Amino acid sequence: MSEEWVGIVSLVILFGAIFIGFPIAFTLMAIALGVGYLALGPIALHLMTIQFFAVMKETSLASVPFFLFMGFLLEQSGLMERLFRGIQQLLANVRGSLYLAVLITATIFAAATGIVGSSVTLLGVMAAPSMTRSGYDVRLSAGAITAGGTLGILIPPSVMLIVMGPVVGVPTTDLFAAAVFPGLVLSGLYIIYCLGRSYIDPSVGPPLREDERMASTAAVLKELMLGVVPVIIVILATLGVILAGIATPTDAGACGAFVVLMMTVVSRTISWQKLKNSVYATLEVSCMILLLVAASNYFGAVFSRLGSANMIAEGLLNLPLPPMVMLVLILAVIFVLGWPLEWVPIVLIVVPILLPLVQKLGIDLIWFCTLVAVCLQTAWLSPPVALSAYFLKGVVPEWKLSDIYAGMMQFMVLQVIGLGLVMLFPQLALWLPAALRN
Repeated sequence: MSEEWVGIVSLVILFGAIFIGFPIAFTLMAIALGVGYLALGPIALHLMTIQFFAVMKETSLASVPFFLFMGFLLEQSGLMERLFRGIQQLLANVRGSLYLAVLITATIFAAATGIVGSSVTLLGVMAAPSMTRSGYDVRLSAGAITAGGTLGILIPPSVMLIVMGPVVGVPTTDLFAAAVFPGLVLSGLYIIYCLGRSYIDPSVGPPLREDERMASTAAVLKELMLGVVPVIIVILATLGVILAGIATPTDAGACGAFVVLMMTVVSRTISWQKLKNSVYATLEVSCMILLLVAASNYFGAVFSRLGSANMIAEGLLNLPLPPMVMLVLILAVIFVLGWPLEWVPIVLIVVPILLPLVQKLGIDLIWFCTLVAVCLQTAWLSPPVALSAYFLKGVVPEWKLSDIYAGMMQFMVLQVIGLGLVMLFPQLALWLPAALRN
């Protein structure tokens, strides 16, 4: 068997092990070391050392714990609840006001932190009781909460984009800038859909009940200001300084984490226990992500050294298909893989394998990464993994899992529409990075 086919067999074994349920990072290392040593000899050990040290020296990945810490602090401090209440009260007279409050809050919160699971959980805790009392449609409510919560995977500062940048060889700042408008387009599609459904059928999303409204406009504006201003400060301290070219993502992450910590101390919304919970959660998730990055880099190095990646790229290039059709085919593969897999193995294993093909097709890497990011949002919304469904079910146990799935599928259709818009109009992703460079 040739070295190229040894690599293909190792890839099949890898996906088989992942589907069975083996830990991804250790499976990557074990297969890469075993197959690499058999095919390449001692050079496989040197590759492991080189790849792990390369990850340790990648400064952009140092921003991962900063953004995670910032997100967990915001979750523990209760700032998101205040933001939601203010928007909810401001839109109290509008049909579907709770859907709007969920989606607007989720969009703003996504721009302040790059985590997803906490957003879905918090939105479920905050919005589900009000939605149930107001007689909102369970499926549409579940879809709005889960889809809104997953915007954090796309809208910068997204942890996924931070990880994807070094993998593809594109500056993280460019990926952040490219994801802004596609993220807002998706948010806009969600809002338009929920508003349309509420106005076509008022029973789906009636205005907020009178007994849940605040007594005066002044009280509503005060609540809104107390919720919005801190989040805007966080966004300016992180995303603002990145897009303005003042700081790198790592520096901005540190700045944002410090600003959030100071705000929670001044507002007295943080306690020693909450701070410890945030630190432990940051440590746990950061270690998981960075170990996965190092392990996947090692597997990718062995896979490329065997020549398997080039063999796949050349085989696909020989197909009599134009570049745009090839791009659609690549995205379809990623879209389907997003159903059983999370974004981590796809970004760290599948994307590097397809990268030589994308480069030979002459596809802009920033545009490609943005399309992949939109596709990978489905990993949080598509059964059977659909982690968002389980986060929501955990905090709203009275909602049936089948209804949650049905609600998420509606918003997956909107995601496909959003993906199509970014494909048809590449400038949605490419205009802002180009403008910031000039």
